[in-house]
Amino acid sequence: MEQASPLPRAPLARFAPIQRLLAAPRFPIYLCCTLLAILTSWYLGKEMQWDTLDYHLYAGFSAIHDRFSLDYFGAGVQSYFNPYAYAPFYLLATSGLTAFEVATIFAVIHSAILWLGYELAVAVAPWSEPRTRVAMGVCAVVLVFLNPVLIDQFGSSYADITTAELVLAGCLFLCRAFRAPGAWRIVSSGALLGAASALKLSNGLAAASLMIVPLFLAEGWRRRVGYAALLGSCIGASFVLVSAPWSIQLMRHFGNPLFPMLNNVFHSQYYTTGPNTDSLFIPATVSAALSRPFAMIAPVRRLHYEQPAPDLRYAILLVLGALVLMSWLMSRFGRKWFKATLALPGPDARPLLALSCAFLINWVVWLSVSGNSRYFLPTACLAAVLVVGTLFRLLARWPRARTCVVVVVLVAQFHAVASGAVFRAALPWNKGPWFDVSMPAELASKPALYFSRGIQANAFVVPFLAPGSGFINLDGGWILGPDGANGARIRALIERFSPRMRVLVADPAVHADRDVSIPHRVDVDDGLEPFGLRVDEGHCATIVAPYAPKVEVVTFGHTIPPLPVSQWYTRYLIACQVVPDGAGFGVVPPSERAANLALDRLEDECPAVLEPRRSETFLLNGPDNKGMWVRRYGNTHVSAWVSAGQVRFQAMVGRDSIHDLGSVDEWENAPPQIVCGRQPDGLFFVRVGSAR
Repeated sequence: MEQASPLPRAPLARFAPIQRLLAAPRFPIYLCCTLLAILTSWYLGKEMQWDTLDYHLYAGFSAIHDRFSLDYFGAGVQSYFNPYAYAPFYLLATSGLTAFEVATIFAVIHSAILWLGYELAVAVAPWSEPRTRVAMGVCAVVLVFLNPVLIDQFGSSYADITTAELVLAGCLFLCRAFRAPGAWRIVSSGALLGAASALKLSNGLAAASLMIVPLFLAEGWRRRVGYAALLGSCIGASFVLVSAPWSIQLMRHFGNPLFPMLNNVFHSQYYTTGPNTDSLFIPATVSAALSRPFAMIAPVRRLHYEQPAPDLRYAILLVLGALVLMSWLMSRFGRKWFKATLALPGPDARPLLALSCAFLINWVVWLSVSGNSRYFLPTACLAAVLVVGTLFRLLARWPRARTCVVVVVLVAQFHAVASGAVFRAALPWNKGPWFDVSMPAELASKPALYFSRGIQANAFVVPFLAPGSGFINLDGGWILGPDGANGARIRALIERFSPRMRVLVADPAVHADRDVSIPHRVDVDDGLEPFGLRVDEGHCATIVAPYAPKVEVVTFGHTIPPLPVSQWYTRYLIACQVVPDGAGFGVVPPSERAANLALDRLEDECPAVLEPRRSETFLLNGPDNKGMWVRRYGNTHVSAWVSAGQVRFQAMVGRDSIHDLGSVDEWENAPPQIVCGRQPDGLFFVRVGSAR
């Protein structure tokens, strides 16, 4: 009887890598991370926040379609940030997939930040303890996830998570260089960190702080310094390569390759050359900065994020750092039994120490220039890894106590997030695409120049307008006027499109679904008047955007009325024809000249509060139906204006009252004595007389 020959092994060998992946401890962890991200995205609902409507879709659109010759500040200053990180969102949102399908794809991509949290914890764990490494990785994943700012962005259009993943991947290469040093790991890290910084400039702070990590390698000092220099060079080269396509365009059109950023260096005539730092989240005093880790425990709005986002991790990390320092001092000065508590001198503790120093540097710099946790996302994930890594090493001699402490930390963070965090508005999942814009046939077929009025640019409609249409946001983050270089650009677009021009305004009225009338008509005409234009309300059309909610904005007495839930889910935009008003382009009325003189002198008295200086003055019809010549100061979120012959000031964040600063005549002849500055609660003020 013939004996059967054994089956060939070659085909099975092809699946060996897949089998090893499925059998590896990280596979079920990765899978759980992905499922967690998808469930979080589904639970929070469709994301349609301010930035998504303002510039995210527009940025992705402009990354693929050249808008420089058609638009001007179409989505405000954000129009000119590097848009390539938003191109995937635009492509998916306009691909025909449903909103839930697009969000699920992004949730899967976003779950990689949890994978990287696991890998970083494993990289800083003791090399000879496999079980401890897995345990540290799992705990780090949980603590990375329990970040309200991170949770708020799963499945969203924001590019913070995707670019933060590049930062953490670069950090991981650096950590693995401690166990297997090599120039290729440094080069790979630099390439990732430079790309992340180019796609989102705020990542540059984390990238710069990580340049200290090679100095902790177990090598001679000459090689350490060489590796640090190599890392910095690779970060710079990668930044230039990724930025180049967009920066070349910016340089050609504005004379600043990073426009509008760093304009105090490049001095483009199209934007302010003064400081451009948003002070909203920066601590007002040194004591506030020192106490910020503990202040972040409370569910307070506008402390480090727009919404309440309590976070215990930084306070815990500060306490652990103090305990580590105390342990080291005790072990060095007579208490020998403390030496076994923390194995910092060992080679496997170098990554943890290096990342701790990088975190400290990044924390100090971030708190002094931003303080916004949305721009701290990669380092926030690193903080979770550092908390877990430090706890495991600090309590290495007492495993039961270590387990209890870790559980307490995780439960406390979970409780803080669950009880105090406020997440994005929960929009229901519709069966249609992310943007289901109903565009009137005339607007979809006939190109025109659109003037967007309002702080919210509503630039998400631009991809749905007729091909060849132009778009200008007159009074968003940067006010545009008829003078200077900006006026010349706008004049050229008006001459190019005339008479095909329209103004676009959001209509928040209760009956916006049936009434076609432009809201606050006087304000719209006042905004168009400097350009020699006015509204022709006899030729208007309505753009309907379901599942694009109305945004409540209170501006000098104009409030959005209460709406039923069904109407809150739909945004109505009124597009009216614009015609010449006969006054001429750039004509300055006498009342504006007097207001400008008073506001200029007010700025000279309070340069630190009224920034950026010499911004455009615009006219509004105030709550008392009297004209208000207004200047808005984006750095400090305050406004100053002239109304009824009086100079007034108000902080637009918080519950600040209106401050009367004297008459226009006083400011013209003998300016009153005023005090200005910042209060301990962060509120900026300008008042006559005492600061109290």
